[in-house]
Amino acid sequence: MQEYVDVETAKEAGRAAFGEMIAYLKAHPSVRVMLIEKTDRLYRNLKDWVTVDELEVEIHFPKEGVVLSRNSRLTEKFMHGIKVLMAKNYIDNLSEEARKGMQEKAEQGIWPTVAPLGYRNIVGPDGKKIIEPDRESGPILSRLFEWYATGVLSLKEVAEKARAIGLVYRKSGAAVPVSTVHAVLRNPLYMGEIEWKGHTYPGKHVPLVSREVWERVQHVLDGRHAKKHRRVKHEFAFSGLIACGHCGVQWSAKSKKTATSTITARGTRGGATSRMSGRKF
Repeated sequence: MQEYVDVETAKEAGRAAFGEMIAYLKAHPSVRVMLIEKTDRLYRNLKDWVTVDELEVEIHFPKEGVVLSRNSRLTEKFMHGIKVLMAKNYIDNLSEEARKGMQEKAEQGIWPTVAPLGYRNIVGPDGKKIIEPDRESGPILSRLFEWYATGVLSLKEVAEKARAIGLVYRKSGAAVPVSTVHAVLRNPLYMGEIEWKGHTYPGKHVPLVSREVWERVQHVLDGRHAKKHRRVKHEFAFSGLIACGHCGVQWSAKSKKTATSTITARGTRGGATSRMSGRKF
């Protein structure tokens, strides 16, 4: 006999203990009996129902006084199906109430979920969960903003500097990647605002940087993004298609004020430079 306890309340399928139980039943065809407290403890969604039904097991629900199997009467299966839908409605309602609660907290200026990097969750004086700067990572993120605001260092360089003085994920201790550093620099939470579901609210938490520094960082990020995606002013026919017959290097073109265009093979071999001139395309 195997026992599985699932304390998760997620709406989606994929609960750890539930998955282990299903795997065990599939691996042991001789085990065809399940003992479950009640219907809403077994199913969290319709996918769970289908998964269990395909196993063709005998299910005992002690609190409900029901034993369900493939030989059960149609009325028993019908009533069981109604209970499954009721269980799903219960989970959906919990999820909806949780979303409403998070929205209300955001509107009140309280970060409504797990604290982001640089902060930690605590219980405030009124009993509500709030966030406060983390003693270890908070000061590092403040310096990270200041470094990048100068416009001298790249994202990779500021990420390396931050990791060098101890910036890691608090729970796992893993190094913080450049992509996370970029997300941090873009997040207005660090200068005192909360973005939630497409809206921005003034936060009650302590910011890690001033608005001035945060806006300078955005200016640097926007400027570098624009340079990276700068459009080419001129397009030349056959650009990138013609190669030097001597060295095999592709030809590139540039426009001049004269009546001719010069095409140059970049990176030619042996130190020689090849040029070909003619009228503009």
